[in-house]
Amino acid sequence: MSTDKTSATAEDHAVENPEAAAAAVTAVDPRLLVREEGLKGYVTEFKRKMKAGDLGSLPVVIGLIAIWIIFQSLNSNFLTAGNLSDISVAMVGTGMIAVGIVFVLLLGEIDLSVGSVSGVAGATFAVLNVSNGMNEWLAFVLAILTGTAAGAIHGYVFARIGVPAFAVTLAGLLFWNGFMLQVLGSNGTINLDSEGVVAKLTSYYFTDVAAAYGLAIVVTAAYFLSSYSGNRRREAAGVPSRPLSETIVRTALLAVVTFAVAILYNQYKGLPLAVVIFIAVLLLTDFVLRRTSYGRKIFALGGSVEASRRAGINVEMIRISVFAISGTFAAIGGLFIASKIASANQGAGAGDLLMNAIAASVIGGTSLFGGRGRTWNALLGVLVIVSIQYGLALQGIASPIQYMITGGVLLATVVIDAITRKTQKTAGRA
Repeated sequence: MSTDKTSATAEDHAVENPEAAAAAVTAVDPRLLVREEGLKGYVTEFKRKMKAGDLGSLPVVIGLIAIWIIFQSLNSNFLTAGNLSDISVAMVGTGMIAVGIVFVLLLGEIDLSVGSVSGVAGATFAVLNVSNGMNEWLAFVLAILTGTAAGAIHGYVFARIGVPAFAVTLAGLLFWNGFMLQVLGSNGTINLDSEGVVAKLTSYYFTDVAAAYGLAIVVTAAYFLSSYSGNRRREAAGVPSRPLSETIVRTALLAVVTFAVAILYNQYKGLPLAVVIFIAVLLLTDFVLRRTSYGRKIFALGGSVEASRRAGINVEMIRISVFAISGTFAAIGGLFIASKIASANQGAGAGDLLMNAIAASVIGGTSLFGGRGRTWNALLGVLVIVSIQYGLALQGIASPIQYMITGGVLLATVVIDAITRKTQKTAGRA
């Protein structure tokens, strides 16, 4: 009986509003439109995305290309193999921290402690391994777990006690900075073994040319297989999917980029170990966020806490685990930073590290409002920031100007994010 009433009501509404009914009938999934209309479909979809403020990472990519063109025109050494290789290695420490920040931002929260936590990890490893002679790998694991524990504590206080994440992690910033200074002691600096595990993170290169080309093949093949299998699943479920031709074109473009990077690395020292690890982390975290129920719960929680709770999601555990993940990646990033300078010192985790990590996540395309972003955004964002830093350094421009320019880029990105969100609300997509 209730079903009949519902049907009748729907029919009444359709009669009362024939335009809405017609729109509902003619509404077409954009992926199906692309398949049926070819080039015209792509143009139509691009216009739709422009109106909805849904251009993804395209503005960041265009901005990065513009930055490279500008700095290359100012200094011909900017796009040399050596400089670009150094940029890719230097960005990994901050990039790792930014990956953890992406997880937190997806919840619509913030973690201000990651800089200090990264310093604690480097100090912990140095004290355990260098000062106390502990096995390198054991000290390495314990240093990372230190970050995991710190993040879990922040998450517990936030999720279970109800203290705002901003306040909890701000307190963590101060506490863990003091803890790091206490661990390092009066000496303040502990030099790492130049042939040790941590030092090799940023100093080791795969000199065989096959390594760089092999990684390019693996990344390209992984992308194609992931896209192709995803399309097959959608087709099997009767859901519109991207045409095979588009998947092939995208794969070909990715292949051009990856093999160009491989050629560049082989013209210098070879494939950096740091880049291999970073790419592996991005692939793993992207899979977790996009292909697992845990990742979907994070996105759901960032969209609406109350709706997630009513859907049966354990909100507290997701929040605690996300902050633990943030602390873990802060610790990993801290070890890469310690590797870059071959020491743990009192300045670790200070300066602009925290702001650069947050800026990298946001500039790359992760929304400050939660529910939108990918870990690949960390790669794009940190590449923009480090490119600006290296480009200005080649021009001999002082750090204050670097801070001002990075701040301007961050502000512009946040403004675009806010406008995009407002546009999506107007279009009924947020």
